[in-house]
Amino acid sequence: MNTPYKPDRQLEKRLSDKLLDVLIRAGLVVALVMLCYRIFSPFLGLMMWALILAITLYPLHQKLAGSLGGKQGRAATLLVLAGIALVVVPTALLASSMGDSIHQLLASVKGNTFAIPAPPEKVADWPLVGEKLAAVWSMAHADLPALLQKLQPKIGSLAKEALGVVAGIAGGMLLFLFSFIIAGVIMAFGESGERGARAIFDRLAGQARGEEFNKLSTATVRAVAMGVIGVACIQAIIVGLALLVAGIPWAGVLSLIMLLLGIAQVPALLVTLPAIAYMWTIGDYGTVAAASYSVLLIVAGSADNVLKPLMLGRGVDAPMPVVLLGALGGMASSGILGMFVGATLLALGYQIFMGWVDARDDVEALEDDSQPLA
Repeated sequence: MNTPYKPDRQLEKRLSDKLLDVLIRAGLVVALVMLCYRIFSPFLGLMMWALILAITLYPLHQKLAGSLGGKQGRAATLLVLAGIALVVVPTALLASSMGDSIHQLLASVKGNTFAIPAPPEKVADWPLVGEKLAAVWSMAHADLPALLQKLQPKIGSLAKEALGVVAGIAGGMLLFLFSFIIAGVIMAFGESGERGARAIFDRLAGQARGEEFNKLSTATVRAVAMGVIGVACIQAIIVGLALLVAGIPWAGVLSLIMLLLGIAQVPALLVTLPAIAYMWTIGDYGTVAAASYSVLLIVAGSADNVLKPLMLGRGVDAPMPVVLLGALGGMASSGILGMFVGATLLALGYQIFMGWVDARDDVEALEDDSQPLA
């Protein structure tokens, strides 16, 4: 006869106690993680930028430390001081120059000494905006105070937005300055940090692929720094020199705009086309000079098409389009910082997926080899 089933109450109690213990521990871990994130979140952007700068500059830091007899701290200090001098000093000079220009502009407007030249006749023939632009331009030439009075509400809102942009730039520069200092501390302890990062990847992906993922993440961050920010800096310098050679006014400000547009992956035509239009419509250029300078500006604005394929995917074990798509998608969702995070995550995801595909091919090959011959 079949004996009736008798549940083991003691076993059930032990299992329920064990499950409750696991749930309590998991809950405590989740609560601890949330509290740590809440405390650390104000410094998350600062630390991310510091880590990105440290990863990007670490090879240069190692070369400098080698020339200083292996003194990591001294090399990091010199590198940080040089970086601050190269970034802060030009930025301060540019900000001072822009402030002086704005002050002179406001003084001339208040003193009614600011004059706007008459618009060329060709402006009215421009499609879509030609007539309206020519009318506003003519009004500004004839009676600038009346135009300012008419546009006063819009000017007030634009001034507030401009102040917000300036405040954002100042905050970004302070963030970059502090992150550069923290990056120097990270580079000074780079060897222990590298061992810690390798241990984390070994724990997450296993010892077999942990080192591979560690190298891929490092190479991706450096490739984005060189292929996006580095290319943007080079292109801004090239376009700025072309603007200076062509004699375009405000060449320095346009170069700064070109740098920001290059980082945001916006085409350089937004800067070069207005400069070309200025030469052909307003500027006092001959036909040969205007054509030559136009070709120069177009070539300078297209420099990223040559530099980006060479620098963006350099040293990365992932296709260049994958890195570029990750950088663009990350920037669209989280700004410039997301550019590095997006490229790194997409490169890691690509490697994990391709590793899974290769593992499947290896399994099928082993199965074919294990079948007996007929």
